Amino acid sequence: MQITPCRAYHAQTVGRSILRMPDGQSVFKLYRISAIGRQTPELFEWQHCPRTLEEFEAAFLAGGHQGIGFVIAFPHVTKIFRFSPGAETILDVREFHTDGMRPLDCARGEGYHEFACYAEAVIAADEYHAWAKASTVEDYLASRSEVADFPVTTNTKLAAYWQQAR
Repeated sequence: MQITPCRAYHAQTVGRSILRMPDGQSVFKLYRISAIGRQTPELFEWQHCPRTLEEFEAAFLAGGHQGIGFVIAFPHVTKIFRFSPGAETILDVREFHTDGMRPLDCARGEGYHEFACYAEAVIAADEYHAWAKASTVEDYLASRSEVADFPVTTNTKLAAYWQQAR
């Protein structure tokens, strides 16, 4: 197995809001997340990004997205999670380049697909738990993931393990 080094990871929630779609029924919770401490903050941190929140929200609302769910938006990538209209106990996900909301392929090779970074996984778990506990869509929409800080202690443990196992 070939291990590729990755960058250090520390993300933070920098904003939360509700996006009510023009169809009058679809609603998505929005989590804006920044990956902090990287060499190109304009690509990873909302406060340094050339896009404004208003520009992002306008592009999202114009996208015709339907359903009930949540959006996790970094300046470089946005994922839309919705409770599947075909089986509401399943969470569907679509990925986009945040700039222009163009579709993004998150294939990782060998038939794998990127599920989530740490911040996305924690928020997705909180949101799924809220969905499972809620009796109504309104109950679900009233909840929020309150986690705001997502530091990863080390980004080299997989490589160290794989090297040691040889």
